[in-house]
Amino acid sequence: MSKILGWAAFGAAVRWWQLGIEMRPYFSKETLWHYPLYAGITGSFGYWLMNVEERQIKYLNERKEALLEKRRRFAGATGEAPPVVAV
Repeated sequence: MSKILGWAAFGAAVRWWQLGIEMRPYFSKETLWHYPLYAGITGSFGYWLMNVEERQIKYLNERKEALLEKRRRFAGATGEAPPVVAV
C-alpha cells in the first residue's frame, strides 16, 4: 500500500512542479482537480508495478526451488554431497 501512496504523491508533486515551471498558481479553481487526477494515474501505475514485482518474486522463488531440487537430484545420483547454497 505504501508503494501506491508513494506513486500517488509523486504524481501530485509532478503536477505541482509543472505548474511551478509554467509560473501558474498552484491552487486555483481551474487547476485544483488536476492533483487527484495525476495522483490517481500514478497511483494506478504504482499498483500495477507492485503486482509485477510480486509476480517476479514468486517466479524467481519457484525457479530457485527447481534449481536447488535439480542440484540435490544430481548430487544424489553421483553420490556426492549436495553443494552448500546460501539462501
